[in-house]
Amino acid sequence: MTNSPLSILKFRIIFILVWLVLLVDNAMVIHFFGMPWTAAIIDSAVGNTLLLLASLLVMNTLRFYLPRGTQYINIFSICLFLTILWLILTKLFLRLTLSDYEGYSNLLQHSLSIRFSIAFLLLGCITLISILWYNQQEQKEKDERKTDAEKLAKEAELFKLRQQLQPHFLFNSLNSINALIGSRPVEARKMVQQLSDFLRGTIRKEETQWVTFQEELQYLQLYLDIEKVRFGNRLATVIEMDTSTEQLKIPTLLLQPIVENAIKFGLYDTTGETIIRLYATKEDENLIIRVENPFDPETSSPKQGIGFGLKSVQRRLYLLFARTDLLVTNAKENIFTTIVKVPQGLIS
Repeated sequence: MTNSPLSILKFRIIFILVWLVLLVDNAMVIHFFGMPWTAAIIDSAVGNTLLLLASLLVMNTLRFYLPRGTQYINIFSICLFLTILWLILTKLFLRLTLSDYEGYSNLLQHSLSIRFSIAFLLLGCITLISILWYNQQEQKEKDERKTDAEKLAKEAELFKLRQQLQPHFLFNSLNSINALIGSRPVEARKMVQQLSDFLRGTIRKEETQWVTFQEELQYLQLYLDIEKVRFGNRLATVIEMDTSTEQLKIPTLLLQPIVENAIKFGLYDTTGETIIRLYATKEDENLIIRVENPFDPETSSPKQGIGFGLKSVQRRLYLLFARTDLLVTNAKENIFTTIVKVPQGLIS
């Protein structure tokens, strides 16, 4: 149920002031036509009090019934009916209270048409203002519901994107553990413990949208420790970062799919040691992260590096910042580079 315009202090003050002006003006006009101040004040008080009640009735009715299309004729009819009813009641009360004043009955009879016109015009204005107010409030509520629905949909999609990344990595890790159990049981147990720590951290991080870059790197290291057990000496990582980036904010679990993509296309189609490099700097109000991995041009096309992991990161960044230019990739010679920009000024 929408609040009445009178729930707003500013509108309430204006409404009271307007009615006081009407009271004073009405009394002065009646006195101008030769009636004593007592009769003029009573006339003004009775007429404007009844008109005030009619106006409040219209405003309250429109809280529950807003006209649509041809229904506006119903509002016109209500205003006309209330004005006629007001005129009848006003005439009745004034004749009962002021008939003893000489000349008043004649003045009342001749002023009925003017009273009717003013009352109908005033009720019409109040009705129009109320309709505009309630329509605005209704639209505002619709916009708020739409915003809430879009927010919920965005959060659901973000959650879905983050959840979709885990099974792929989990299956690979379990397959590696299975392969290590027979030949290298110590490393298999170590990998199980690391995987447990990694998944436990994932559950904790689901509770928040943002973490510091330093916290994200600590979580990324858990992932890298698992991958190093899988690939042994073939995988090496280099992380270089400015100290100014440590407390910058980043969407939680953003780095893991980027680095996973680099490992996938850096190790699967190459032989020998592979070095994955991560650089982090602060430029203006942006956290810039650059991840580099080698690839073999003869066995791996860099275009294939834009897999689900990077697409999910790009989609997350778009949902969070409404920008499509925050993740870019390029390939030069035998190095594939992924660059992510996280605007700090837009983080709320």
